[in-house]
Amino acid sequence: MARRVTHPNLCTLVILSLLAIASAKVFFEEHFDDGWESRWVKSDWKADEKLAGEWNYTSGKWNGDANDKGIQTSEDYRFYAISAEYPEFSNKDKTLVFQFSVKHEQKLDCGGGYLKLLSGDVDQKKFGGDTPYSIMFGPDICGYTTKKVHAILTYNDTNHLIKKDVPCETDQLTHVYTFILRPDATYSILIDNVEKQTGSLYKDWDLLPAKKIKDPEAKKPEDWDDTEFIPDPEDKKPEGYDDIPKEIPDADAKKPEDWDDEEDGEWTIPTIPNPEYNGPWEPKQIKNPKYQGKWKAPLIDNPAFKDDPELYVFPKLKYVGIELWQVKSGTLFDNVLITDDAEYAKQLAENTWGKQKDAEKAAFEEFEKKEQEQEKKDDPADSDAEEDEEDADEAKEDANDSDADSKTEAGGDSEAKEEDAHDEL
Repeated sequence: MARRVTHPNLCTLVILSLLAIASAKVFFEEHFDDGWESRWVKSDWKADEKLAGEWNYTSGKWNGDANDKGIQTSEDYRFYAISAEYPEFSNKDKTLVFQFSVKHEQKLDCGGGYLKLLSGDVDQKKFGGDTPYSIMFGPDICGYTTKKVHAILTYNDTNHLIKKDVPCETDQLTHVYTFILRPDATYSILIDNVEKQTGSLYKDWDLLPAKKIKDPEAKKPEDWDDTEFIPDPEDKKPEGYDDIPKEIPDADAKKPEDWDDEEDGEWTIPTIPNPEYNGPWEPKQIKNPKYQGKWKAPLIDNPAFKDDPELYVFPKLKYVGIELWQVKSGTLFDNVLITDDAEYAKQLAENTWGKQKDAEKAAFEEFEKKEQEQEKKDDPADSDAEEDEEDADEAKEDANDSDADSKTEAGGDSEAKEEDAHDEL
């Protein structure tokens, strides 16, 4: 008797997905709604030097939802530092997901867009560039050379940069940056919910000494043949090869007619490169049948390596902060999230950035259009250029007509003068 196999319907899958999201542990989530200033502490860092920048609470010059606001840098050539506290936790045996959105409205040429996770006790009013942190993550742009995503991890009080290159977005729209760190010491970096880089803490950061090193005692064997190509022993130099001259007399050369042997010396035929001369003879190269490849020292266990099963663990995460320097202001941060559930982070990104991105792009294009129209009004030079060209063309035509008349009159005067001169003779 046939058995009917039942499949979960769409509703069941949705319910299971929602239950999974509902079980997510959210350590910190900030959408910068009403009351955000009570949760964030503005640092006094650089205030004494009058270099501390002010934050604006805004949705920006263009957006997908005017009611969805964030905090934006507002002054050029300024340092910015602000942080928020959450209940201390450890990511041991948990996935750590750190996510936020950032928009550079100012055509950023040099400045950061990254956030930091800090551990232990921090004096938030003094939070600044020298404050120790556990993780620094986000985009950094400076000139033509630096356009990348920073992923810096602190291990044993040393900051370690990721060794892989992760390009960041460089336009003026909102983008979501996500860093996922797992208990198996693997990680992923996502931009706009798309994975851009993945790998292992062991390989992509120099947190620990290498597991394997070259054997310092190993020596290349004396009979090791690492010559890849050798002269062909069967190749023989053609007879008469060495008799071919490098240069030959120029057959087309002729003694100049005004050449004087007594004054100029004996004339000699100049020489030209011989097209049949191929340089000193060398036998052709063939693959060495005894070639063993480039010798490499064998790898051995590194005695300095000591594994750390908690390499991924940050035991006292307690603050999230923004600390950066900007030449041009206009960077807007929003939707900061720290959780243990990558799926929850993905859904949050879709429900915020995902729903607003098309409207934001349209608003940006409209803003750009109005800016260009305003520039034309403010600077009519471009619009007057065509009129100037037309006036110039008309002036040229008038000048040509005038020249023609002048030449006709000049021609008549010339003839009259010639006649007068002839009469005088």
